[in-house]
Amino acid sequence: MLGVPLKSPVEDEVQASESLKVCTGSIYNCTLVATTSKPGVLRSVSDTALLVAYHRAMETRRPDALFRDDIAVRLSEGRGEQIARKLPWGRAMAWSTIVRTVLLDDIVLRLVGQGVDTVVNLAAGLDARPYRLPLPSSLRWIEIDLPGLLREKNGALAGDTPVCRLDRVPLDLADAAQRRELFARVGAESRHTLIMSEGLLVYLPPGLVHELADDLHAQSSFRHWAFDLATPIIKQRVNRWWGRKLKQAQTQYQFAPEEGTKFFLPHGWDEAEFHVLFEHSVRLNRTMGGMWIFHLMNRLAPQRAARMAAKWRAGIVLLRPREPGKATTSV
Repeated sequence: MLGVPLKSPVEDEVQASESLKVCTGSIYNCTLVATTSKPGVLRSVSDTALLVAYHRAMETRRPDALFRDDIAVRLSEGRGEQIARKLPWGRAMAWSTIVRTVLLDDIVLRLVGQGVDTVVNLAAGLDARPYRLPLPSSLRWIEIDLPGLLREKNGALAGDTPVCRLDRVPLDLADAAQRRELFARVGAESRHTLIMSEGLLVYLPPGLVHELADDLHAQSSFRHWAFDLATPIIKQRVNRWWGRKLKQAQTQYQFAPEEGTKFFLPHGWDEAEFHVLFEHSVRLNRTMGGMWIFHLMNRLAPQRAARMAAKWRAGIVLLRPREPGKATTSV
């Protein structure tokens, strides 16, 4: 399958039947959707992996690319581009994917250099970091995602060789018993683990994020947790833009806590780093369209601009388990 664009994990079922089978009972809150008409732009939440891959392919094709992801180029061809072009702001939102990719790449490389021996990527999607980053061959990288997506990914990347030890675990993270059993096994087998959950938490209900935070904290070797975090206004805006398309995939943006990283304090996680996407987009010269408006407002009405920036303060978060004896900061 080398060179063949990756299909949606449910595309075969769409072509073969009038029923669209999408991740029944999964962590993404998908259900069995009867369809007798043309499938929607997003057929399941797993299709968002194709959108992310296409955004990374857009960056890879630039002469001044901040990273190269040739696998994303290959896998997103066709379907990924179709999704990006049909979703409102689908291509325009690429800047945020590109900036968060750079920031998470930097975090991974820095922490691996400081002794991380295992990386666990929750809801890995079509991420290709084990193939494209300069990682030590001794590093263990574990990808966890829904069985359908990983089955497609395994076939599409059968001819590619990762630079480190790579394991893929098909698992629905909503299954608490299996999730905890896997975390316990990985925790026992590693000494210094980085957890990544890029593009996952936003699709989860807060109650499930509470459970996930507790389960990760229960493993003493899980010493870092990196993910992207949105704000309530971003959640509202994306659901306004993509609401109908997301409903067709039986999902929506759900997690964007008003209290930000303080949400995780009761679960033993403290904020170690917060990298604001907006600020790094300027540094990396990958700003959103219409940035001139904000610059103008910042000159004419700096206080108003600061309030607006706070409302849109999305970023990449790095959490660490609270040190023993350290008091919990009031939420």
